[in-house]
Amino acid sequence: MTATENGADLLAEVERFHRRFNVFPQDAAYAAVTLWDAHAHLLDCFDSTPRLAFLSPEPGSGKTRALEVVETLVPHPMAAVNASAAALFRAVSGNDGRPTILFDEIDTVFGPKAGDNEELRGFLNAGHRRSGVTYRCIGDGGNQTVQAFPSYCAVAVGGLGNLPDTIMSRSVIIRMRRRARNEHVEPFRARIHEHQGHKLSDRLATWAEQVRAQIVGAWPEMPEGVTDRPADVWEPLLAIADAAGGTWPQRARAACLTLVKAAQTGDKHSLGIRLLTDLRDQVLIGMDRLPTVAILDRLNALDDAPWADLQGKPLDSRRLSRMLSEYMTADNEPVASRNIRTAGGVLKGYYTGDLTDAWARYCPPPPAEQLQAQQPLQPSSQGMPA
Repeated sequence: MTATENGADLLAEVERFHRRFNVFPQDAAYAAVTLWDAHAHLLDCFDSTPRLAFLSPEPGSGKTRALEVVETLVPHPMAAVNASAAALFRAVSGNDGRPTILFDEIDTVFGPKAGDNEELRGFLNAGHRRSGVTYRCIGDGGNQTVQAFPSYCAVAVGGLGNLPDTIMSRSVIIRMRRRARNEHVEPFRARIHEHQGHKLSDRLATWAEQVRAQIVGAWPEMPEGVTDRPADVWEPLLAIADAAGGTWPQRARAACLTLVKAAQTGDKHSLGIRLLTDLRDQVLIGMDRLPTVAILDRLNALDDAPWADLQGKPLDSRRLSRMLSEYMTADNEPVASRNIRTAGGVLKGYYTGDLTDAWARYCPPPPAEQLQAQQPLQPSSQGMPA
């Protein structure tokens, strides 16, 4: 190894190592995971660390293998399956070096059959920020004192389905799929390939020391439209790419846009935001108003939406009203149904103008082909459903 490591070439080698054993859904995922591996060696340079989430709808989609490869490339890897929050925060605050936590089968903790696990969720959320700590009482009986345990550490997870919204929004999300018959990878053999990964990890650590001064305090330029929480997630990875040079700054920003857009497209956040998005993209397109009965018919007819079966019942006017009233109009009034005059009389319904402010604040950008269609028509009672 030379005295000075070429960052661009080194990251390319790390990416090739992943490609030998992992089939990711898109090239953007290889760039993101490679940059995440490198960022784990430079945590103290950043104010926050993104979680890396390998998620899939079905088992056998390569999540565990992805974590196994990541494990060979990051500092102080700690494989955790069903680990308690207490064990994790004590490991992070211990004297053996801050671990990189690799949490497989995370769906067993946060899945629909696992119940709530607020303590672990709180640890993962707190550890996203460098200032994050976990408070615990230490001592016996009346001699207990409150002690703050550092929680800041890099975390990669694998699981089925989705994670809690608070963790999803802090994550680089890789949607894994089962390999197709024409997709081939090398078998991963720990006794052979772990050593190869560890050598790359050592080189990443050496390179990290070389560029540490350059990265501390860096403010990488974000792609247009990437702000707020997505910007927090991607800032460390873009700083790594800028320090590496070569084609990595361009690739990193392209990957950022691709994966942020994919996350926003599939991100339901809450039923409320899903409702707003479905109203904008599939129900009220080209309309300035629509009666409640027509809105419900259209929502409940959507094949890929939850509205026809909300805990065994379809969405009704009462629940629709309650959900929309949590959002405000541009005039700072709760969204509410109003009278709509139709050919058959006056019905209660909703006006597009009352929802535009909530759409702009909460929903991901609409598909480009829908932008023109979503311009509301001039007010008219013609053609309004009765």
